[in-house]
Parts: sequence; structure tokens; C-alpha cells
Amino acid sequence: MTDKEWYFNTVTEQPELGKLSPIGQRMGPYKTRQDALDAWKIVKERNTVWDEQTREWNKWGGGRSDGDDER
Repeated sequence: MTDKEWYFNTVTEQPELGKLSPIGQRMGPYKTRQDALDAWKIVKERNTVWDEQTREWNKWGGGRSDGDDER
């Protein structure tokens, strides 16, 4: 087993073994090269789940009621 992990370079859109790129240009770490290649897919799936959780939370009154949006 290697001590290095895979990262996805968001500029070149290529997987990298280890922290080769600046932190602002990489996502990870990932366990495998394939996971790094699937980085955008993983991000989209997580965002979809989080968006649904936010909608569910807001249905139950968990959203802000003062009209302010902190985004």
C-alpha cells in the first residue's frame, strides 16, 4: 500500500498521485485513481444530496425566517 493518495487537478482535469498541484487547484484525497477521475461526479452527487436535505430541513421550519440569505 502506498502512502500517497490520489487528487484531481481542477485545471488540467487529470488525476495526480500525491499533492502535486497547488491546493486551490486540487480536490481530494481519493483512494483510487478512478475515484479521482470521478471527482466532478462525486461532487455533483454530494451536492444533490445536500440540496435535498436542505429542502427537507426547510419544510420543517429549519430555514431562516428573517428574510436574510447568508450566501
